[in-house]
Amino acid sequence: MDVKELIQTAISKEEAAVFEQVQATELYGKTTFSTDIHIDLAVKIFDEAAIPKLLHLANELKLHLYPVSTGNNWGYGSVQNTPVTGMRIVVDLSPLKTIIPNNKKAGLVTVQPGVTQQDLFDFLQENDWPFMVPVTGAGPHCSILGNALERGYGITPRTDHFAAANALKAYLPHPNLCHTKFESAVSALDGSSDDYIDKTFKWGLGPYIDGLFTQSNFGIVTEMTIRLAPKPKHFSAFYLQVFDLEKFTDAVALIEQTLLESDGIVGSINLMDRRRLVSMVAQNPNGQGQHSVMTDRQVEAIASEQRLPHWMIVGTIYGSKKVVSGTQKQFKRRAKHLGQLNFSNSWLINVAKFVVNLPLPSIGAIDKIRAQLSTLDEGIEIMLGKPNQVALPLAYWRNPRIKVNKANALLPDKDKCGLLWYAPLIKMSPEVLTDFVAFVRKTTPKFGIEPLVTFTNHKHDCIDSTVPLVFDLENPEAVSAAHNCLEELFIEGCKKGFVPYRISTTQQATLSSDDIFWQTTTVLKQAIDPNNILAPNRYNP
Repeated sequence: MDVKELIQTAISKEEAAVFEQVQATELYGKTTFSTDIHIDLAVKIFDEAAIPKLLHLANELKLHLYPVSTGNNWGYGSVQNTPVTGMRIVVDLSPLKTIIPNNKKAGLVTVQPGVTQQDLFDFLQENDWPFMVPVTGAGPHCSILGNALERGYGITPRTDHFAAANALKAYLPHPNLCHTKFESAVSALDGSSDDYIDKTFKWGLGPYIDGLFTQSNFGIVTEMTIRLAPKPKHFSAFYLQVFDLEKFTDAVALIEQTLLESDGIVGSINLMDRRRLVSMVAQNPNGQGQHSVMTDRQVEAIASEQRLPHWMIVGTIYGSKKVVSGTQKQFKRRAKHLGQLNFSNSWLINVAKFVVNLPLPSIGAIDKIRAQLSTLDEGIEIMLGKPNQVALPLAYWRNPRIKVNKANALLPDKDKCGLLWYAPLIKMSPEVLTDFVAFVRKTTPKFGIEPLVTFTNHKHDCIDSTVPLVFDLENPEAVSAAHNCLEELFIEGCKKGFVPYRISTTQQATLSSDDIFWQTTTVLKQAIDPNNILAPNRYNP
């Protein structure tokens, strides 16, 4: 009896479906940075009762299981392509889409892996919950739980998505433990019928184990309780255009001071350079199929036509009417000499929206303003917790085969977009950030990669940069160049103190097993998963 038959014998058709190699590879082997990964089998889970049975079988047969929530981890990957001695089997958890309302007043919900940003948004709307979805730029089709386990972040008031996770439950791969769902000591001791208290207190009782399930291969998480941010009584977005390059230092200082003094009022702040802005408002002037960097003249021409600054600061203010108004005044005073400042609730933007919505003939200038205001509105939706696809066209910037239409679902891996992320943490210092910008702008063009720089500020003392490496996935030279570029950014960046908070499945294989941290991880892995059945080498060199 082959493995597929053994799985189908152990697990009913009502609990799971099994796909053989060709279909499994087609469904789950696609990435935004490589040719299709070979998948031997895939098991699509309809009922979590199938999971302990599958884990038991994997221990007996030494199979390798790769769980995915929705599998839409654009730019980072979901399945390791490292050599394994057993079969590579994807465990698709996307059909597990239950949303359990724990407390409407407190904004507590429990979600399964398949619950997407759009699913949660629809639930909140249909049930009249005054709370925001913890959205990301990855789009409506991505898993809430999956992003939190990757320690992802967004731009709503609770930017750190795992920090908002109060409790989780999972199945461990250990042959003696895989039959019983892991839960916290609080949950186990709670003799009531609703298991509520566990969902309210993140740290539980005894050693904090939940964190071991993030960026790891220690278990299959089947549910997570998250605390949602309430919809603000009042809201305003701010857009500061810095046209003077010499004022970059002052702009960084403004962000630092704002986050320090307005923690909990101001959400995360994005700082985007001119090339990143160009990629948002214009087609690639070199053609989407060309592996070449825009010249300074091309950037300047587009920037002049679109009136784009050297740097754009975008942030959010949440709170009462008085708090929002006061914070706006304070920010305006501090930003007075830095550039052009607009707020989303300003009379200028409201007048512009009124004018472009009049029944006017199609005029180039009006059409351009209308498109800019549409993008502005999509950005505001994200800030207010409504998922959309406003950020996804970036992945298509060097894809000559697809014309982006946001009316359709944008799926970068299925559409064969080339995308990798360089996402280092950086000291919040004007001098260090200036050094980082110079480092990226010097490094990426050597490999034909556009230096598109965005900083995302969560706290006043640390900043993350998300640098997208965009390329043509069907151009082998471009693929090789992108990976070489990421390698140099990673190696040389670490020497400068620019250390990523998140890395791709390919990069994970390059981590040094000699480091005490990864040695410790290995010891834990051997204790929890002695047969190494669960996602070998995932954050575990």
